[in-house]
Amino acid sequence: MKQFFKIVFASMIGFGVTLFLGIIIIIGVVAAMSGGDKDEKNLEVKENSVLHLDFSGGLVDRGSDNPFETFDFNTMQSNKKLSLKEVLDNLKKAKADDKIEGAFLDLKGVSMNMANLDEVREGLEDFKTSGKWIVAYGQDISQGTYYLASVADQIYVYPEGGVEFNGLMSEIMFFKGMLEKLEVEVQIIRGKNNKFKSAVEPFMYDKMSDPNREQLNKLLSTIWENWTEKISESRGITVASLNEYADSLRAFDPSNAIAYKLVDGLLFGDQVLDTLRAKLDVKTNDDINFVSLSKYTRAPEKFEDGAPKPWELKDKIAIIYGAGEIRSGKSDQQTMGSKTIVKAIRAAREDSSIKAIVFRVNSPGGSALASDVMWRETQLAKAAKPFVISMGGLAASGGYYVSAGADRVFAGANTITGSIGVFGMIPNAKNMLNNKLGLTFDGVQTNANSDIGMLTQPLTPFQYGKIQQSVEKVYDTFLGHVSEGRNMTKEEVDAIGQGRVWTGEDALELGLVDELGGLNDAIAYAAEQAGLANYRLKSFPEKKDAFQELIKEITGESSNLFLRWKLGDFYSYYQTVDRLTNSERIQARIPYDIQIR
Repeated sequence: MKQFFKIVFASMIGFGVTLFLGIIIIIGVVAAMSGGDKDEKNLEVKENSVLHLDFSGGLVDRGSDNPFETFDFNTMQSNKKLSLKEVLDNLKKAKADDKIEGAFLDLKGVSMNMANLDEVREGLEDFKTSGKWIVAYGQDISQGTYYLASVADQIYVYPEGGVEFNGLMSEIMFFKGMLEKLEVEVQIIRGKNNKFKSAVEPFMYDKMSDPNREQLNKLLSTIWENWTEKISESRGITVASLNEYADSLRAFDPSNAIAYKLVDGLLFGDQVLDTLRAKLDVKTNDDINFVSLSKYTRAPEKFEDGAPKPWELKDKIAIIYGAGEIRSGKSDQQTMGSKTIVKAIRAAREDSSIKAIVFRVNSPGGSALASDVMWRETQLAKAAKPFVISMGGLAASGGYYVSAGADRVFAGANTITGSIGVFGMIPNAKNMLNNKLGLTFDGVQTNANSDIGMLTQPLTPFQYGKIQQSVEKVYDTFLGHVSEGRNMTKEEVDAIGQGRVWTGEDALELGLVDELGGLNDAIAYAAEQAGLANYRLKSFPEKKDAFQELIKEITGESSNLFLRWKLGDFYSYYQTVDRLTNSERIQARIPYDIQIR
């Protein structure tokens, strides 16, 4: 009885602690939400102001009202991420705002995908055409951050800092040796001749295959060439010199970074502020009127006399955002759910006030079935009104599957796309469970193959052959959709398919996309096709209110946030294993999680 009460009291204490922590988190989130709402009225921008650009918190295709998505357990605050459209619109607005003298690019770090990096960089270049200046400053400038900063008129770095400029690298972790030690067999089925479909390679080999090494080399080389050409144009340094600097790591020494024109000076933070004051022609001790991007969103936009206001317009263009791994069911913060996206596309198609649709795709792919379900809805929408694809940083495999049938496909030069291929993976953990844990399994079945796909036994040759047939059928369907959408033969698609990834620039040459451009380019094209001179935008999927999101996260999905916080950089490896155990059987997914540094 004594032991019983110990267990009861321990359980009560554990429940109480959990409840207390939950209440604390809720209070923190609600406080952060209410604190962000208190200044929601229009912002009055002061004369002689500077637009403060800080992307260290991250930039995503579409901002979220979900307070848990960026909740920081250390500070107990929710840090809302900027959206791409918000940034581009604010840069355009600031370009014409007489009260904004210039921009300060705060190089604490840049967290965004490569396509968004290009779109923001182009937005900054457009901002400069007004004659306004951009000053960039960082204590220690990473490579992607430097690529963005290179558009600035002046770049300054902390005297004891440096510039990371050493070229691109992509590294893949292989699990084969670990799985052998654990006695776990991964049964792999790839589409016919899908030699580049290397999502399965970490479970098959202990190093890259030759085809995978070939495609990765091509991918990184193209991206690096694009980066160095842009930096060369902005900084007046030859591409050959930039490559020599990368090979010799010259920029690691900040004094060398000045000598080789990568930066314009070594300054402490207070000296940078003095530099800005000089540009603003204000006294040394005067405060600088910085305006953050998030606050500048509330600055009213100026309209010409008689020009229609966006909120007065009836005609609309829909922007449908699809991001994350493709799965059946509803979308969440990490996945693109077919049920959610189909509902959004259908709503936009059936709304008579919506004259055109832009589908923004940022996905590595995933479930082949879910991809096909969404593809079908894109074709129904295309038959009803102009349907345009805008690819983000990643629109590969299933992400390309849902894009191929559009009226027009836009991609960034450094978008990663293609990966037209299919695979299946079924783990067999029988030996591990038996030999490591002493677990055995037995059962009965009504038919010869009722046990197909069980994790506790291997596939029979007959079962393996049937799954191979299914994979081949899905690949043939994939080829057919691309063939029809891109006006190519199946043989032509297969020649550039086989699971191979391409940059947007290469995809344009191969006929997989129609034009290099960003989200605003896709919107402008959709408006032109719909014959719209004036219109407003409507975003899908429609957002739930903040309270609904709060309850949803508390009751389940907040565990993902906690895992990301605890695992840090290792969270991506957790996701890889999670996909292996929870994904649908047949996948149209990019060969790997690309981490470029």
